[in-house]
Amino acid sequence: MKTPPRSLYQVSAGGVVFKKFSSGVRLCLIGRRKNGRIIWCLPKGHIEKGEKLSATALREIREETGISGSIFSSLGFIKYRFFDLESKKIIFKTVHFFLVNFLKGKLSDHDGEVEYARWFQIPEALKCVEYKGEYNVLSKAVKKLRRLKLA
Repeated sequence: MKTPPRSLYQVSAGGVVFKKFSSGVRLCLIGRRKNGRIIWCLPKGHIEKGEKLSATALREIREETGISGSIFSSLGFIKYRFFDLESKKIIFKTVHFFLVNFLKGKLSDHDGEVEYARWFQIPEALKCVEYKGEYNVLSKAVKKLRRLKLA
């Protein structure tokens, strides 16, 4: 009998959504509950069969935040691994991120996967984001927005 694989490989996509307010540019983060506390992170999720990375990012943003946007540019990808308690496997994950310009929608229309979707001022977003890889993606997005004089 064949031994089941001890690891899985997953590819996801998500984005850093920005919106211009009169007070300046804000970035959207989602809040999820983990171990009894809220952690702030970027919207992202699994690619569906036949879906392009950019389409996945926009779909996941729409589902997890309630808002729609348009791809402004790529922000590259991050890789990490974790142990999944449910499958009892090590998951090797690659997440592709895009810088996304807000078009329409309301943050209150997010799905049940997240508890909160919220706009943050840039310094607050950088301070609140939970994971180092996502912090690096946010930093890259902010540098790009500033270089283009959008923030």
